[in-house]
Amino acid sequence: MMSRNTASTTSNSVRRQRGRAVWAASAGNFLELYDMMVYAYSAVIISQKFFPVGGATGLLSTFAVFAVGFFARPLGTLFFGFLGDKHGRKPALILSVALMALGTFAIGCLPAYESIGIFAPILLVIVRLVQGFALAGEWTGSAAMLVEYAPSHRRGFIGSFNQVSTALGFFGAACAVTLNNSIFTESQILDWAWRLPFLLGILTGIVALVLRFGLDDTPAYQEAERVEKTPLRTAFTTQWRAILLGFGFTVGWTVAYYFYLTYLPTYLTTVLDIDDTVARWSNLTSLLILAGAIAVVGHLSDKIGRKPLLLLGTGGFTVFSIPLLITIGTGNLVALFVCQVLIALILAAFSGPGPAALCELFPTSVRYSALGIGYNFSTVLFGGTAPFIATAIASSPTPSATVAILPTATALVSFVVVLRMSETFRSDLA
Repeated sequence: MMSRNTASTTSNSVRRQRGRAVWAASAGNFLELYDMMVYAYSAVIISQKFFPVGGATGLLSTFAVFAVGFFARPLGTLFFGFLGDKHGRKPALILSVALMALGTFAIGCLPAYESIGIFAPILLVIVRLVQGFALAGEWTGSAAMLVEYAPSHRRGFIGSFNQVSTALGFFGAACAVTLNNSIFTESQILDWAWRLPFLLGILTGIVALVLRFGLDDTPAYQEAERVEKTPLRTAFTTQWRAILLGFGFTVGWTVAYYFYLTYLPTYLTTVLDIDDTVARWSNLTSLLILAGAIAVVGHLSDKIGRKPLLLLGTGGFTVFSIPLLITIGTGNLVALFVCQVLIALILAAFSGPGPAALCELFPTSVRYSALGIGYNFSTVLFGGTAPFIATAIASSPTPSATVAILPTATALVSFVVVLRMSETFRSDLA
């Protein structure tokens, strides 16, 4: 019989590993979003440094390269899905975060168009492809790690840190770019200081690597009855219905993130001509509210279930996206702040229970692969292209609020999908 001291020691060890897992998963996920958002928040500068055609064409080219990174995700999904299900979550997550950190650092080192001409945007595309490949393994792996480490009654709360760190990644990138713009002059930023936020990303990558090297694989993975020899084939043949649900589930979610948190700050300054400083500080405030609200909603989903909150989030964007964009379009600064807070709260309703709800769709033996296929392929088609599509719509001779059609339509798709999903918050991980 296990002694009380031995049981206590084992329990403490499990809690320490669980705490380390939260930090390890969150640090990598933070870096994932930090990288993408530094790029997005620096879109105007990058368009000048790598696409010197200027104006809307240069900005469209910049967001097109942003989208290009997403098209490496299918290959990354297949690679990291196989690695994560066949050999464990830990090696897959170590490799993904190392590639991400190197990619972010590399963008900060790239020569600009004025130095090497057409090779500058070519190199930028190559780096974005490497980052996209790595990102395919990061989000799904960190979500699986958090949910698989969590006790059954706290999967929503602990899983929500996948999205808390996502919001903080947006916040960290916005802070880095805002601070950079406050410290350096416009000419210094255009000359060299634009590189600094990218170079700083290597620090988060080092922290995430140290944490992940010292972490055991997840209890659920270690206790799984079998390891699939061909997890991708098994996922496609046995989990295709759940994969389709995961795909549709992600459509409105990914567009909401990349539209409201990636494109909106650029929309405020380039289309509505709102002062850059005002737009950034309003965005920073809403991101902090979002991060806190996600954890609260994740905890709530362990009490009342995932579906009510998911329906609130998807339904909220279906009903309110157009009114919110019309109100923001008035240019009233108080209205802007209130609308961004409302956007953060609606997004939190979906993001809090989202990671746990997705992970609970799939069995442990193929979770990394099946989750990655549904989530990443949806993100490729809808998330990465959202800023580009929104920029193209806003550049056309249409009312500015027309861009709200994109988050409205995709949120409706996810609302219908969530209606068809079963409630899973009381179920055991298979």
